[in-house]
Amino acid sequence: MTPKAVFWDMDGTLVDSEPLHEAALMAAMRNVGLVPPDDLHERVLGVAAWPVYQMMRDEFGLDLPFDDWIVRKYEHYLPLVETLKPRPGAIEIFNELRAMGVAQAVVSNSDRMIVDANLSMVGLIYPGMKTISRNDVREGKPHAEPFLRAAYLADVDPAHAVAIDDSWPGAMAGLAAGMKTIFWPEKPMGGPPGAAVINSAEELRRELGL
Repeated sequence: MTPKAVFWDMDGTLVDSEPLHEAALMAAMRNVGLVPPDDLHERVLGVAAWPVYQMMRDEFGLDLPFDDWIVRKYEHYLPLVETLKPRPGAIEIFNELRAMGVAQAVVSNSDRMIVDANLSMVGLIYPGMKTISRNDVREGKPHAEPFLRAAYLADVDPAHAVAIDDSWPGAMAGLAAGMKTIFWPEKPMGGPPGAAVINSAEELRRELGL
């Protein structure tokens, strides 16, 4: 049965932007004399900008205020947006649900500037579209607030909504919000207890009753 509302993560779920974020982060680190660790991707996947900054500061010795650091990272990221591609199958499902009248929103741990740039690049912008960025909430994922904010804006009971995310922090946020949570990682792996784990757009369609 198709849910009343579907709330999508953006980076890695709707668009294949995680490689861009990683490349920008590595370039920004090297720009200030830091050496990216081998496990950087795993450590920052789905994590908002402020906790990543704290890690850079506390573990790698970054000696810049947050505002200066994030400007450096975005200077590297924004030129890469021109190469951004949708995650195969995701936007097609989004548009199918939209045509059916299912309430939807994009719920991201990225800043508003990145949310707007990414969605514009893949053509996922329309009047009345609901998007929640890290700037729109007090607490980012893995806290429930971003997904609860989406439910509020869509006027839907969280229990009647589905959250889709590719990262553990995002899936944990969906579960904390009391939503059916679909964990769709970039590569096969186990998900948080309680989440439905899938590995393809075809599996996502089945989970959504399409």
